[in-house]
Amino acid sequence: MATLSEIKKPIADEMAIFEHKFKAAMASNIPLLDRVTHYIVKRKGKQLRPMLVFLSAKMHSDITEATYRAASLVELMHTATLVHDDVVDDSNQRRGFFSINAIWKNKIAVLVGDFLLSKLLLLATEHKEYQLLEIVSTAVKEMSEGELLQIEKARRLDVDEAIYFDIIRQKTASLIAACCAAGAASSGATDAVVDNMRNFGNYLGIAFQIKDDLFDYQRTNKAGKPSGIDIKEQKMTLPLIYTLQNASWSDKRYIINTVKNHNTNTKRVNKVIEMVYQSGGIAYATDQMLHYKALAVACLNEYPKSDALTALRAIVDYVIDREK
Repeated sequence: MATLSEIKKPIADEMAIFEHKFKAAMASNIPLLDRVTHYIVKRKGKQLRPMLVFLSAKMHSDITEATYRAASLVELMHTATLVHDDVVDDSNQRRGFFSINAIWKNKIAVLVGDFLLSKLLLLATEHKEYQLLEIVSTAVKEMSEGELLQIEKARRLDVDEAIYFDIIRQKTASLIAACCAAGAASSGATDAVVDNMRNFGNYLGIAFQIKDDLFDYQRTNKAGKPSGIDIKEQKMTLPLIYTLQNASWSDKRYIINTVKNHNTNTKRVNKVIEMVYQSGGIAYATDQMLHYKALAVACLNEYPKSDALTALRAIVDYVIDREK
């Protein structure tokens, strides 16, 4: 499996330029804001999303100033949603660093998130990037709807497979789809091509989330036991949904009672995890992940060979084979 740094090679120069442009996009005359945004930039993650923007653009044509703006719009939106998510989840850490709300408290974190969204709107409207703004705004809407749908369904634990896929398509895949669509649009691609790249991102995002769901069941810690964090947080993920759909009435009652009322009981959580393994829930989720991987790869089949195409295929493999 190629590493992200290897995958990034066809766009390494553009990514270096993008870092400076993204910092400029977050600039403010308010010292407090500058301190917070500097902290955000310093703790950047894998940068998978801007990579998808640049590779999607480069596969179709040359990278332009519009491509840099597309990547900045996506990163501004993504960063704003992460800052707000940490407030909503009362989370004190993000990627091993203290979250914004942990250092500067909720009020400042919410305002910083609002500031980043305003910078996104201004960047798009100042340069009349209305197609890019529509792509990114649609992703914000879908992410919000997906989060609210998950909250609503989690209260009753009535998430079936169709609802699960609706949630992850909106919560996770919509942003990845926006990256791919925005990259293609920034290069002047036709509407049909933009739609195809949006589909590619959707399939990739769904596979990405299923892989995340499977991590919770991996026997990787010193005791050889999965973490079961999703169960403890009452999250209905695909392996568990499949198990519930195929369980006996008594087993289903035990699982739901554990998730609802005994999710901090390690013994019960471990038993539910074992039931998921025995039911074939892990194998089923893995098959679904590979199905969406195949759909993503199929979206790329019509394009001529290029370094950007090779890198996008490598990202698909990376999403499936990554270890965290």
